[in-house]
Amino acid sequence: MSRRLVIAGLIVALALGTALPAGCAGGDDATDGSGDAGKEPYVVGAVLSLTGAQSALGVPEKNAIDLEVARINAEGGINGHPLEVIIEDDASDVDQAIARTTKLIEQDNVLAIIGSTGTGQSMAMRDEINLAQVPQVALGSGAIISRELDPWVFQTPWTADLIVPLALEYLADQGLTNVGLITEDTGFGKDGRELIGATAADHGLTVVSDQVFKPADTDMTGQLTVIKGAGADVVLMWSSVAASSIVPKNMAQLNLGIPLVCSHGVAKQEFIDGAGEAGEGVLAFAGKVLAPETYGVGTPSYEAATGFVERYTEAYGVAPDHFAGHAYDGLYLVVEALKRLDEGFTPSDLRDEIERTSGFPGIGGVFTFSATDHNGMTSDDIVMYRIEGGAWVLAE
Repeated sequence: MSRRLVIAGLIVALALGTALPAGCAGGDDATDGSGDAGKEPYVVGAVLSLTGAQSALGVPEKNAIDLEVARINAEGGINGHPLEVIIEDDASDVDQAIARTTKLIEQDNVLAIIGSTGTGQSMAMRDEINLAQVPQVALGSGAIISRELDPWVFQTPWTADLIVPLALEYLADQGLTNVGLITEDTGFGKDGRELIGATAADHGLTVVSDQVFKPADTDMTGQLTVIKGAGADVVLMWSSVAASSIVPKNMAQLNLGIPLVCSHGVAKQEFIDGAGEAGEGVLAFAGKVLAPETYGVGTPSYEAATGFVERYTEAYGVAPDHFAGHAYDGLYLVVEALKRLDEGFTPSDLRDEIERTSGFPGIGGVFTFSATDHNGMTSDDIVMYRIEGGAWVLAE
């Protein structure tokens, strides 16, 4: 069966089902009692990975959107218009992401789409986004999403283009020159793997072993045995899926007594819980939300982040990770642009206004977009963490 037929079948199936608007519970309308009487809601779509291999990223993203939509509507909506966000689950699958994007555009007539969670899904949505000319704010962190500019696509996470150089500089500074690379077989993993392979030598590093694992794998001792035999000084992992927590456990089983340095994809509680004691000492580069004081106490970013952390923790009983932060940023980049528009605007007008974003204090950092930069982040927005005592703490 062709891919297009598969996607067409998914769209039909979606038409028979329902999506859950952000802020809804038990079928209640999220926009009831908010905004000015008679003003139509502003309807935005979100494609998130609520099930499948990337669900640990997608669920906090949904939580953040639910939380902030309720807050926005409680405060009067957007220029008197209630905000409705229709959230669709792509099940961590590219075909599902395409189908749900099509549904949001053709059936729900959304003004913009936030998502998807993963790099592969975010890229797969692009044809539908460009055909409909509806702006997309991607939550996937692959550099490929914004490296080659697409006028309709924006991106909230820091990318490999920002984090890989920091990680490689750190390894070089520590004298860890023989790198055992292990990456997940996804768009995110491939993105990091390619950039590391292309630039490691520029930092005086040698990739002595280049290993890959599937998101559904349950044992990486084979790959790590090869890395051990190659004489690696360090294991560098580029991954975000749940299976990444198996790597430090397998390293301990193999007595592979070398550091494990990771991408931002593991900077979440799921990784700590999965790795257990083997995770102690693991290093990762990520944003400042795990240690809000790093924004600078009293700065707009600090105020935004601490307020969000307080609201999220009260609502869900756990502090938000940076995936929740990516969704917060994606939502508010759209919302703030909507606030600046006059009545009767089009999705094209909204795209233009998102591109005019300058100095927006988000959770990921301070966003400034332009006609040539739809990521808007810098390496100043990234810090290094270590797992210590079962928690992420700032690394010295």
